[in-house]
Amino acid sequence: MHIIPAIDLLGGKAVRLRQGRYEDVTTYSDPPEEIARRWRGIVPRLHVVDLEGAKAGHAVQADAVQKVVRAFGDGVQTGGGIRSFDAVESYFSLGVSRVVLGTAAIRDPGLLKRAAFAHPGAIVVAVDARGGFVATDGWLDVSERRAVDLVRDVAPLPIAGVLYTDIQRDGMETGPNVVETARLADETDIPVIASGGVGTLDHLHALAQASPRIVAAIVGRALHEGRFTLEEAVQAARS
Repeated sequence: MHIIPAIDLLGGKAVRLRQGRYEDVTTYSDPPEEIARRWRGIVPRLHVVDLEGAKAGHAVQADAVQKVVRAFGDGVQTGGGIRSFDAVESYFSLGVSRVVLGTAAIRDPGLLKRAAFAHPGAIVVAVDARGGFVATDGWLDVSERRAVDLVRDVAPLPIAGVLYTDIQRDGMETGPNVVETARLADETDIPVIASGGVGTLDHLHALAQASPRIVAAIVGRALHEGRFTLEEAVQAARS
């Protein structure tokens, strides 16, 4: 299992939300591009989210994303408010290696299909869930669609994988939803990236042992606040 560190962008700064609540935000002093530069070479991939874009429905932090790409190099995957094919193309033009589609994957299956076939292996579908049901629009709305059903629907497409986040655990460091993440991974042939709740190295051990189809884990707040180092996380995921 690989480790993918995360940088969430709000107002050009690196931040973390708790349970997706925009009113409960922690802002970090280091510029996002400096954080990305420190992590360069330790892991092959970096996860970047435009939080303002996710809420607004269009890219807001494209300039900040480009700075992060320049600092980290190849391997940046980004999401947040990407709701059109032009937006997908614009991010690839900035040098990102993967684009993450969340709300658009639910509301516009045609866009997801077009993007997936235009960029095979480079589109990630973000499945954000609260109580087992998919959340959209920067986690502000919860749909009536079950997360597992969405995963089954997108599995035939040539996507890189599914990024599964349990919103109730995101940013809380109380541990990921290992059982639900493993269930999603095992019920389809699609690779799953786990996200939300990682606070200790033991959490990473649990994910790594839960299913061989959990190919990676997103780690955010725990790294930013020094619970462990990125190098330690990488080692934990391998053991």
